[in-house]
Amino acid sequence: MNGVLAGLLGLLALIVLPPVLLLLVQVLLACLPTRAQPIGKGARPQLAVLVPAHDEASMITATLASITPQLQPGDRLLVVADNCTDHTAQLAREAGAEVLERVDARLRGKGYALDFGVRQLALQPPQVVIVVDADCRVEAGAIERLARRYAEVARPVQALYLMHAPAGAGLKVQVAAFAWQVKNLVRPRGWARLGLPCQLMGSGMAFGWPDLAAVDLANGHLVEDVKLGLDLCQQGKPPVFCPEAVVSSQFPASQQGLASQRTRWEHGHLGLILSDAPRRALVAITQRNGRLLAMALDLLVPPLALLVLALLGLNLVAWLAYLLFDVAAPAWLALFALAVLGLAVVLAWARFCRALIPFSVLLYAPFYAARKVPLYLGFLLRRQVEWVRSKRDED
Repeated sequence: MNGVLAGLLGLLALIVLPPVLLLLVQVLLACLPTRAQPIGKGARPQLAVLVPAHDEASMITATLASITPQLQPGDRLLVVADNCTDHTAQLAREAGAEVLERVDARLRGKGYALDFGVRQLALQPPQVVIVVDADCRVEAGAIERLARRYAEVARPVQALYLMHAPAGAGLKVQVAAFAWQVKNLVRPRGWARLGLPCQLMGSGMAFGWPDLAAVDLANGHLVEDVKLGLDLCQQGKPPVFCPEAVVSSQFPASQQGLASQRTRWEHGHLGLILSDAPRRALVAITQRNGRLLAMALDLLVPPLALLVLALLGLNLVAWLAYLLFDVAAPAWLALFALAVLGLAVVLAWARFCRALIPFSVLLYAPFYAARKVPLYLGFLLRRQVEWVRSKRDED
């Protein structure tokens, strides 16, 4: 009995340990000093900024206002108003953008909107297409940096995409903002230190026209951006991280909107871990594609809250087994994994997130993770498979 229990708990600890160690390696690499990538000289590629939008009347004007001053003569700004029931299309036209209106109640999701826009751009293809979500602000110089970085590497380029907590946000949203910064800044920065590619993040993505025109965008996948990055890497075009170009947005202020957003992201991510990551890793090994293997391994790191939950639960069971049945090895292994996670989190906060949240907020992280148990149970019992827009406080 003791041997079977020890083997089972040890196996669980060995399953959880690799992603925790990988997270620590990425954080340590990110902490090493880096030099900003200089902006290339010469003519910048002619580009189109593609903005998929669904009922974003409250945000679209500010988004376009952050993009328009960065465009040069010959550039295009195209908004796809996808299944909109508000004034998104009208406001986009008033802001000077080209607007396409798409209506299809059956095929819904960002991927279908992007496909619709790309087919319109195909009539007069640009050299580079930059995708920006309709609820984002594009910081000054970001369009220039993305286009020139693409011209240098001839591979997809991903900007630093940040999510901020709204003013007066509670502890839960502040912890979510920290987890986002670890995922979108710290981890890709660490991988980039080794010359490895990053995941695509959904906004602030630059593509060469031949690459974008060759992929199938028309899908309703919950994390279509991550899947697209893996597809491109498998085709020999691994995405490049460009933290000097920044786009940003805010978490929804409404609890309903925040819950909807997190469910879409995390169910999509977990679905990819189970369905796509092992297959991509196998393809990477058989094709000797180290960059694809790096992206597949990165994908295997689950959301930070789930890692915390898994390790706390494993430690509880393992130490209980130690007290009752004298099964020691799994308990110490589980405690080591938890200590590694704690070290990675503290290092990431100390190096990159001091200005974002005070350390005291991190102490709330286990309670934040516990409040997400229903989300993860929902993945097991009633997984979200269709794209649903997050409700914002202005809706």
